[in-house]
Amino acid sequence: MANIFHMDGMVIFVLLVICTCAYMKRVPRLKQMFLSEKKGFFGALYKAAVIGTRLHLFVSLTAAATGFYLLFIK
Repeated sequence: MANIFHMDGMVIFVLLVICTCAYMKRVPRLKQMFLSEKKGFFGALYKAAVIGTRLHLFVSLTAAATGFYLLFIK
């Protein structure tokens, strides 16, 4: 939990949330359970799913760059 307070940990956490929500948007039962509300906490998950589906190229490039950074630089 303490890793989220560092910049690289926060980037990884946000990328994982975006990728998970984009996947949940593709599965009908999960979409109905978690992404039907557009307000509050589940609204934030809905917005992360929208970011993941619309900006999938940039999200995947950022995930690849983060993986490269963690494997070879840090």
